[in-house]
Amino acid sequence: MLSCRVLLATALLLPAFASAQLVEEYNPARAGCCLASTAQNLANALLDWNQLGRYHADNEKLKAQPAEPGRVVFMGDSITDGWKLSQYFPGKPYVNRGISGQTTPQMLVRWFEDVINLKPAAVLIYAGTNDIARNTGPETIEMVEENFQAMTELAQQHGIKVILCAVTPVSDYGPRKMTDGRPPSDILKLNAWLKTYAAKTHSVYADYFSAVVDDKGMLREGLSKDGLHPNEKGYELLAPVAAAAIQQALK
Repeated sequence: MLSCRVLLATALLLPAFASAQLVEEYNPARAGCCLASTAQNLANALLDWNQLGRYHADNEKLKAQPAEPGRVVFMGDSITDGWKLSQYFPGKPYVNRGISGQTTPQMLVRWFEDVINLKPAAVLIYAGTNDIARNTGPETIEMVEENFQAMTELAQQHGIKVILCAVTPVSDYGPRKMTDGRPPSDILKLNAWLKTYAAKTHSVYADYFSAVVDDKGMLREGLSKDGLHPNEKGYELLAPVAAAAIQQALK
């Protein structure tokens, strides 16, 4: 009787453990090289999660000098980080403080060090696409909006003009489908709020979106290699939008 019960229990357990059986062939996913250095890089990243150290030395040099008239800080993520400001705005005292992959909560922590303490006349904020992509975890749109509000209010309290930039569209024309991680509907929703909030706070709204969108609502083909980051042609279209917004903010 006992043996029957054991057999019955074993039969009932088999389906539950079927997925945990030994494999016939050992063919694991390829492991990355240099695990020790990878672990160290991760530990270093966690120590400076907001990357305050990225521009610290440059900030100290700028703070040691009188603030240039018309200084503008470009705050943002990789789209700002990759923008060669001296090429598109020659002779202008513009300061790039973009960091690839960043979200609005990370930028908010950098706000004093990378913006306010540099005493710019204006700050141009491009952010939001990585919040939508959940680069630092899931957020509600209200959380993203509150980060924009905090940055705007802090800047204005210190006499800095604010330019809020529309999130640029993404496309599926590149090697992978960008709209999966950055749904166009979320981009449109955030842009609508940014435009309304800019008017409410007497900020300037820079409509990057309209400058590069196609008739399908995607980033125009030929302006990006991956469907997210602008190439030189893309930046050529964004530059006059930024220049007009800066002129409007500083007039």
